[in-house]
Formats: sequence, C-alpha cells, structure tokens
Amino acid sequence: MARVKRYPDGSRVPPWDQAVDLTKAPAPVPEPAVTPVPDELRRSIEAHMAKYPDRRSAVMPAIAAAQRHYGWSSPEALDQVAAVMQLTPAYVESIATYYDMFETEPKPPHDVYVCTNISCSLLGADELFEHFVETLGDDGDFNVRSFECMGACDIGPMASVDGVYMGPLELDDVPAIAADVREGRPVLPGKQIVHRRAADPAAATPIPDPDEQ
Repeated sequence: MARVKRYPDGSRVPPWDQAVDLTKAPAPVPEPAVTPVPDELRRSIEAHMAKYPDRRSAVMPAIAAAQRHYGWSSPEALDQVAAVMQLTPAYVESIATYYDMFETEPKPPHDVYVCTNISCSLLGADELFEHFVETLGDDGDFNVRSFECMGACDIGPMASVDGVYMGPLELDDVPAIAADVREGRPVLPGKQIVHRRAADPAAATPIPDPDEQ
C-alpha cells in the first residue's frame, strides 16, 4: 500500500518547531523609497489592502500575489510585500512560513497538491498521491505534494492543480491531468469544483466548450 511521508511527530506536514535566531538584529519596516517593487505587484498588493479596514488582513492575498509574480515566496518577495504594506519582514515571514500554500523555497511552475487527510485518505488518496509521484515525480515542471486538508471532503479524493480544485479523482485521471497541464488546456473541466452543480444556479460556472478555447 502506498505510504504518505510522515514527520517524527506523526504529522503529514512539517513541524513548526524551528528555533528563532535571537542573535539577529530585528529587521525594521522596509523603506518604500529604497525597496524596488514591480509596478504590477505593487498595484495588486494595494488593491488587496483597499478591501480591508486593517491592512494586515491583506497579508495573505498579498503574499499570494508575490508568489504568483516570482513563482515562490522568496525573501525578496516578502520584503517587497512588507515595504508596500508597511509591516515588518518578520510579520510577513511568519504568515508565509505558517501556511502550506506558500512556498519559501524555489519550486517547479506547476503545483499538484493531493489532499491526504482522513476523509480523502479513506477514499484512496494515499494511492492517488503515490501515482502522482510515480507519474510526475521526475518531471521538473511539477511540484507534487501531499496536503493536510483542503476543506473539500465532498469531492474526495481530491487535488488542487495550479490552484484549481477537482475531484473525485481516480488513478486514471493522473495521466489526463498531466497531459492537460503540459498542453495548456483546462484541467479535467468535468471534475473541477467550480463547475459542480449547486443549489444556487449562479454558484457554478458552465464547463467551457473545447471548440471555443
């Protein structure tokens, strides 16, 4: 049976017990005038900040915007977020290192996150994850990871591919997902959560017609 990696504490996610380096001087809030930020990224961060009465509430979408821009949440990217939002780098980094969706190490361009929490695991997620690793693990374009929970138990076993939730998935879906990503097509449109029927007719979007792509 396929096994998902576990850490010494038994968790499927890395432990949050790295000691703080108290020998470092505290990093001040970066000066906007001397911290270059790409115009597009600055506009995106400021747009997120405008949605909240407290600018700190926008730190997660701001980091996500920086990660999309650079491909990962690099130290430079986090400093730029801190400069635009006028927060300390430590505050921004504490958020980036807490949540699994933020990557603080360089990674391949395409993300495949397979939920392996209890609901999905009971429905075959461990085998699904192993099949993704066997199929895409040696492909430098794919970042394949198990994920503790994505909050979509109703479509388990499920995965997120470049931020698109889909399921329920079968082993035969893995090569189809790989082919769709490589060829730039919408990934398994029929299994995307955004296209699932809902009580509110306006909540789901229609499945795109391949001939109109």
